Amino acid sequence: MKNIRNFCVIAHIDHGKSTLSDRLLQVTKTISDRDMQNQALDDMDLERERGITIKSHAVQMYYDRADGQRYTFNLIDTPGHVDFSYEVSRSIAACEGALLLVDATQGIQAQTISNLYLAIENDLEIIPILNKVDMDNAMIEEVSEQIIELIGCKPEDIIKASGKTGEGVDLIMEAIVERIPAPKGDPEAPLQALIFDSVFNSFRGVIAYFRILNGTMKQGEKVRFFNTGKDYEANEIGILQMVQIPKKELYAGDVGYIITGIKESKEIKVGDTITTVANPCSESIQGFEDVKPMVFAGIYPIDNDDFEDLRDALEKLQLNDASLVFEPESSAALGFGFRCGFLGMLHLEIIQERLTREFDQDVITTVPNVSYRAKMRKADSKEFVVNTPNDLPDQNFLEYCKEPYISAQIITMPEFIGSIITLCLDKRGILIRQVYLTQGRVEMTFELPLAEIVFDFYDRLKSISRGYASFDYQPIDYRDTDLVCLELKLNAEPVDALSALVHRTKAEAFGRKICKKLKDLLPRQQFVIAIQAAIGAKVIARETISAMRKDVTAKCYGGDISRKRKLLEKQKAGKKKMRQIGNVEVPQKAFLEVLKLND
Repeated sequence: MKNIRNFCVIAHIDHGKSTLSDRLLQVTKTISDRDMQNQALDDMDLERERGITIKSHAVQMYYDRADGQRYTFNLIDTPGHVDFSYEVSRSIAACEGALLLVDATQGIQAQTISNLYLAIENDLEIIPILNKVDMDNAMIEEVSEQIIELIGCKPEDIIKASGKTGEGVDLIMEAIVERIPAPKGDPEAPLQALIFDSVFNSFRGVIAYFRILNGTMKQGEKVRFFNTGKDYEANEIGILQMVQIPKKELYAGDVGYIITGIKESKEIKVGDTITTVANPCSESIQGFEDVKPMVFAGIYPIDNDDFEDLRDALEKLQLNDASLVFEPESSAALGFGFRCGFLGMLHLEIIQERLTREFDQDVITTVPNVSYRAKMRKADSKEFVVNTPNDLPDQNFLEYCKEPYISAQIITMPEFIGSIITLCLDKRGILIRQVYLTQGRVEMTFELPLAEIVFDFYDRLKSISRGYASFDYQPIDYRDTDLVCLELKLNAEPVDALSALVHRTKAEAFGRKICKKLKDLLPRQQFVIAIQAAIGAKVIARETISAMRKDVTAKCYGGDISRKRKLLEKQKAGKKKMRQIGNVEVPQKAFLEVLKLND
């Protein structure tokens, strides 16, 4: 055990985590030069296309020191985007140390600080690394000072490296051995293993990844999942290299995988504890934080017959991504579907993309919104959660409604301060403080309603700061809000899939926007269609699609005007009747286009 080192790599998005992991794999000869490719640990097409890590990956490497000692390194590469912070919290729970990677060309950014605090809370040993020092625009001295100020280390503790050229990788290897403590644990104690991830394999069932804290796990013995209370046989256990390597036995401090033949996704929970049936442990391991979904949206199959297939697809996705939560719901316009909770808009986009690519599921996503809290005026009423527009009762019966607020940290250059403050105030934000980290970097803290940032906030922030602003947030509390349910009506018939929960001050602009878009998208009918956005009985926006008109007087060649008038009156009466009995069907394409408007 004294020669095992468990560590993860934490950094802001695009600071070079995956590239550095590639170099570590090459130096330890875990992967051959022939099999080497960029982002070797990122096995999803989506990760390669976008150049981001979506899922954390564990891999075991061996490092032979000059003194002849062989060390086992268990590396967990983590995502850097704010939407995947849950993955980071799980990786940190399974480690004793962390490589804190800072890009020498960009300096410390918001997610760097956020992930660092997570690591410090878990008492991890931090190794600061200055990456991309080979770049012409690297600000080595300046960024080193930022790191010293942030974590209070000595200048000589910072390792200068380059994931691209391999410079400094040998120093990183030595630092991992010297600075990161070996795992503590008793191989003789009852088995306690923390499940930090799981994947679904269509041939083998659910494969759980774990870290053993105490005890020993043997192939073929009966194991118990502590929280679900189910017993299984460990058909295969082993270690995780670039491929899974089966082993007969794993000990305290090891990171590995277990295959028990489980086919049901509900039977394995990420964060659960594995123990043995013969000698069970007395308590489960307190792992990482619980998942807190931030954005909610309905996901519906385009064809209602695909509902069960969509359920299976979401359950399998949940195994690969434990931060996805969902429950069934139905809509008059879209039929049966699921109400899903996501960590952010990028997470929603990735799930949608994965459903299409990996499971061939074409889906419609409704307007994303956040979860509110409300209370009725009745004496015995309790606070309840409002997730959909249908959950919000009439304003007359409502005592209060509260919306979630977040504390947002934005790090940027001084020249963008004005435009960023304007953007945040436009989103109903409050500036709390403004601190200059260095002469050319300023950190601003805002309190913002979460509902205002789920749509286009991140994109707008990036465009007004020319990509130089970094953003991170934490939920703080719920505050009173003036929330209204904006209903969309076609010929006085409400379309529930297009209803939305919005703040009263934003309702009119949002209603106009959606009506205008629908006017362009809906096909014309033989009768007039009125598109209205309404709050209760009050209509706040309206567009009209005029009827297609047939020239019924074309057959009249001359003659008395009353003949033409008679035909026109007959047509008018027919159109009036048609409008009373006619239904307006919203085509699927129109749903997709209208919902895109809110991104």
